[in-house]
Amino acid sequence: MFRRAFWFTTGAAAGVWATTKVNRKLRSLTPESLGARAADKAVETGHRMRDFALEVRTGMVQREDELNDALGLQAPMDAEHPVLPARPQPRPGLGEARPGPGPARGDTTYPALPAHPYDRKEDH
Repeated sequence: MFRRAFWFTTGAAAGVWATTKVNRKLRSLTPESLGARAADKAVETGHRMRDFALEVRTGMVQREDELNDALGLQAPMDAEHPVLPARPQPRPGLGEARPGPGPARGDTTYPALPAHPYDRKEDH
């Protein structure tokens, strides 16, 4: 009597366990679940790529400083030879005055550039 009850309970528990496992697997293979998993992996990969890019940038700056020190580019030069800026300035957009040598010696700005006659924003 106890032997039959034991095996009946064991079989019922195994059936419930197997049904639960199969239902979980089927739920994880739905299109929504697969899409969410793919999106999570893409976001994780994006974070890893950003971290890698930041590490590369940090290494580049460190190596540039080492090379500048080795070549003596950080040391002040004579008055005849002014020190160049360490980093180039960002380029201004169209229609803004740009710094630089002008037509007369000592003039530091170019005239503002006109906008392009064909504006591509109108196409969209």
